[in-house]
Amino acid sequence: MKIARVDDNQKQIVKFLREKNVTVSITSATGRGFPDLVCGYKGKNILLEIKDGSKPLSAQVLTPEQRLWHYEWKGQIAVVNSPEMAWEEIQKQTRD
Repeated sequence: MKIARVDDNQKQIVKFLREKNVTVSITSATGRGFPDLVCGYKGKNILLEIKDGSKPLSAQVLTPEQRLWHYEWKGQIAVVNSPEMAWEEIQKQTRD
């Protein structure tokens, strides 16, 4: 079994979102392409895949397992690379 790799900015993103009163479950260890975070805000669930924004874009690509999971998933999923981008996505998904 492969050990899940956690992006260096995950802690920072989780802390930032929790300070915004978002509930965050860290799911990066789930593996098989499942997103890194499951977030709850304003009665909605938001799935976030984290990529490290400090790395070149070529290092921020989805793995083959992630690409397959995203392709097969029939619901919302977003790829983010910073706390601000994660917050922006959560606000977008929870607009009334």
